[in-house]
Amino acid sequence: MKAEILKKVILSRYKSIRQFAVEMNIPYSTLITALERGVDGMAYNTVIRICEALSLNPLDFTPLEEGNSLSSQISTRRVMDKYWKLNKTGRKKVLDILEDYTKIPEYKAEEP
Repeated sequence: MKAEILKKVILSRYKSIRQFAVEMNIPYSTLITALERGVDGMAYNTVIRICEALSLNPLDFTPLEEGNSLSSQISTRRVMDKYWKLNKTGRKKVLDILEDYTKIPEYKAEEP
């Protein structure tokens, strides 16, 4: 399933699997084997590089939201997973703390 998604996305953006492999500096044989047998046997670093290049989530190979990096979306997902494990009181406390932290200059993100 993941290999099929990957192949479809590669071919929608590149002339061929070979072109993608060359541009990514991945051995063509490695990529073809992964697409034929599944990406589960592929090195994790290689999967991450491929997903970054194609803007795919490496967990389920769904498209990343436009404008968000892979690391940003993974961080957001981790935070939300933890947040939803909290009860109502815990969630309110987290939101209160976040509100306080957004007022402290050293913790504010730089605006684009």
